[in-house]
Amino acid sequence: MISPSQNALKLEIAVQDVEGALAAQRAGADRLELCVALGSTGGLTPSIGLVSEVLAALAADAAATAREGGPVGVCVLVRPAEGGFVYDDAAVRVTVADVAALAALGANGGQRVEGVVVGALLREGGVDVEAMRRIVAAAGDLDVVFHRAIDVVSSPEALIEDAVSVGCVRVLTSGGAAAAGDGVEVLSRLVAAAGGRTQIMAGGGVSIEDIPALAEAGVDAIHLSAKGHRDSDPTGPGGGAPQVLFTDAGVVAAARAAVDAASTF
Repeated sequence: MISPSQNALKLEIAVQDVEGALAAQRAGADRLELCVALGSTGGLTPSIGLVSEVLAALAADAAATAREGGPVGVCVLVRPAEGGFVYDDAAVRVTVADVAALAALGANGGQRVEGVVVGALLREGGVDVEAMRRIVAAAGDLDVVFHRAIDVVSSPEALIEDAVSVGCVRVLTSGGAAAAGDGVEVLSRLVAAAGGRTQIMAGGGVSIEDIPALAEAGVDAIHLSAKGHRDSDPTGPGGGAPQVLFTDAGVVAAARAAVDAASTF
């Protein structure tokens, strides 16, 4: 097992099942983002059952391997439906309910999630501050991360103040580019705009080769999905896909090495 780095730059891996969570933990991730439908929609809210099973599996694995620091932290994406990030009141209520359920999960001594990953925008392009305040209140003591909804707007820097004001501890962004490696200049400006009041995490189409430049931009964390593809079980008219995504432990390990190397400069 690869031990997680103690350096400031963190490695977060997006996963969508128990197998992927275990692979990422064993390959050296500092933190996970758990979601479902990662390949088709960019991620949606996982079930409470999946969250519970992932937390239990990570804890058991950490105990069995004497993992330093215990199980890796898990943040859970809460995104109620595919499509954009302008939510009506019903969607906000669903999001608040899911966040509250995650905050309560494990409160009686079981494993707990570390945070929730959310994002709500106004139709004119700014942060939906009212919705976000409701979500943050429901999160209680969980970390709240503003996700790549920030990359939908023309000027991500303009949203940093709102993300800070509602209590987001971290912002996941590609710097407004299709891939974070192409958004390095904006990411550097976002780091400056955040001024240490919230963390900036680079994510979106990240390749191993991008990591040194992203680290040089001053981001606090690197986020990637470390996806591989494999054939699925037989499918038919009832649904299914011929190929499914899985978390490639080799990619996670390579990202771990790149993050550690970048952290030494």
